[in-house]
Amino acid sequence: QLKLVQSGGGLVQPGGSLRLTCAASGFHLNSYAMGWFRQAPGKEREGISCISASGSTTNYADSVKGRFTISRDYANHTLYLRLNGLMAEDTAVYYCTALKRGYLTTCRLDNSAVDSWGEGTLVTVSS
Repeated sequence: QLKLVQSGGGLVQPGGSLRLTCAASGFHLNSYAMGWFRQAPGKEREGISCISASGSTTNYADSVKGRFTISRDYANHTLYLRLNGLMAEDTAVYYCTALKRGYLTTCRLDNSAVDSWGEGTLVTVSS
């Protein structure tokens, strides 16, 4: 059974940085593409970044491109999201995900592509 345990959220000032961590267990991490989604208050959940199973491909939503960086550590079965240049509109609950099998060299920022969800971690950007 897939299990995704998140950490690293919190309160940060505009312009600040955070790193989100997702520890995976119960499966071979290198078999799955992984992604980060978020849901802001009053808005639908959206995909913001993903990385293929091979690590060769990353995708970003336009809203975070150039500010956020996704990475994965195969040895430690961990997924990361580095958030730089944070803005108030980045305030949301962030979810780690494992995508459905088959995304070896690609990945999708689509709720329908998700196999498993982490519990979510709140990021609040405020002065």
